[in-house]
Order: sequence, then structure tokens, then C-alpha cells
Amino acid sequence: MTGHRPMTPTLVRRLTLPAVCAALLSACTGGGTPPPPVPEGPSPHGSATSTGAAPGTATPPSTASVPPPGARRWVPAPGTPWQWQLTTPVDTGVDVPVYDIDGVENGPDVVRSLHAKGRKVICYVNAGAAETFRPDYHAFPPRVLGKPNGWKGERSLDIRRLDVLRPIMAARFDLCRGSGFDAVEADLVDGYTNDTGFPLSAGDQLAYNRMLADLAHQRGLSIGLKNDLDQVPQLVGDFDFAVNEECARYGECDKLTPFIRAGKAVFHVEYGLDNARFCAQARALRFSSMRKNLDLDAPRWPC
Repeated sequence: MTGHRPMTPTLVRRLTLPAVCAALLSACTGGGTPPPPVPEGPSPHGSATSTGAAPGTATPPSTASVPPPGARRWVPAPGTPWQWQLTTPVDTGVDVPVYDIDGVENGPDVVRSLHAKGRKVICYVNAGAAETFRPDYHAFPPRVLGKPNGWKGERSLDIRRLDVLRPIMAARFDLCRGSGFDAVEADLVDGYTNDTGFPLSAGDQLAYNRMLADLAHQRGLSIGLKNDLDQVPQLVGDFDFAVNEECARYGECDKLTPFIRAGKAVFHVEYGLDNARFCAQARALRFSSMRKNLDLDAPRWPC
């Protein structure tokens, strides 16, 4: 990324999780309405809270379809339309081939319903911060917990500790696989550009991100590179698609073109720009672009 902008955890994850927490702990350890005015003021790099309804009930992962060992990974093509909703309940009626939804608050039942409509489903996972509201929070030892990252209930992780974080992230990816997801969106994978409380280097981030890619691929899951634009040239071969927030606003979209040249989708959103200000460029670059509300609820305004 350019400069030292705050992290973007896309925090629409502020829902109470009693039923989902119990299930997780036992298991693994289009927009037809007129668009609202474009928000002015802070970008989503400020605060965002969930406005979704109560989370869905996760059924045991053992009931879900699991990708067979050695199955060919899904690699979405440039320009593939998508929906990104991190609130619940998920609106499964959007006519797009790809959904990106929260991996804890949505169990196998939601994934199956989307698969029945021919959708591929991406599992949102926070890979760069420990969240007090997640059921596995206590799996993170204090020595890997750094500074708060600006989002309530979150502390940055010491990504240098691959030995500690690998099994925790493996368990999270196991949940995604057990619920039948096709891919993972690993959030907060550019901590080295932020003040985490640890002296993280670019090399530390590359090692951690490649570890995440390996964990996903070992489970037959695709994985997207979230933001981390300055490391796209080094990581495009390890990741199966990209997920980006606000490259048009910050004049950074060209940094994602290696994914397009490799035949891999760039799933892109803007929050504070009107479609007229970014869609022409997005179409020219063959991005999968849309405008979304800050809280990543159901409405979408695609290019």
C-alpha cells in the first residue's frame, strides 16, 4: 500500500455469536433499490458497525460437502461479478456467480443454499488481528497480541510467529472447508504497513501471506490477496484472486493488474466514490467492481 493508511478490516462483524460460537468450538478447535447518496467524510478506514440481523445458525461442518483431496482449485476469471455481504442474514437472491460472506456467522446451510443456485462462495476470515468477539479468541497467547488496530475488540497479531499462528489459522480454514466454502478471503494481510506494536518487515508479511496461501491450498480452497498492493508482484503466483477496497479513491488500481494478466479476478469495491468516477477505469482494467455501503450489507451498485 501507499503510505501508512489505517488497516481496513471491513468490520461488519459486530454481531453476537452465542449459537455460532458453540457450533464453532465443538466443530473445529443485486441492488434493485436506488443508491443512497455517496457518503462524505471519513473513509471506511474509520469505524463501521454491523446493521445486520441476528446471525444464522451454523450446522455441524460434518454435514457439508468438502472438496475432495487433489481437486482443482477454483480460479475466478477477470470480470466475474460478485456480491460481498458481511452482515446476516445473507440475501441469497442476488444474481451473481460469486458471494463473499462471513465464515463464522454463516454455516453449511447458507453455503449449500448458494451452491444450489450455482454460486461460488468465499469465506471471510480475519488473518491479521485477534477479535475478542470470535469463539477462538483465547487460542491467541498474549505474546502475539499487539496494539489495538482501531476497531473495537481487535488487536494486531505478531505475524512473525508462524509457529503459533499456523494452527489457529489452520483451524479457521478447516471451518471454511467443513462448511463447504470454495475459497477464503484472508483479511488484514498488510500489517507490516501499520503500527501493530511489532517491528514487522515486508519479508515477514510475505512469509505469513504465503503460509496462509499454503494452508488454503492444502485444503482444496482458493484464496484471495486482500489489499497489500505493494506485494502484488511477489504474491500474484501464490494467490488465486485479489480483493481490494478503494484502489480508485487512492489512485492505486494499476498495482492490481498483475492478477488480470494472470487470468485471475480482481474483486474491487469503492465506498465513497460515485460509480461515474471509477467504473470506466474499472471496466477498462477488467475488474469486478461495485460500490457498496460502508457496512457491507446487501445493497450493491455494480459497474
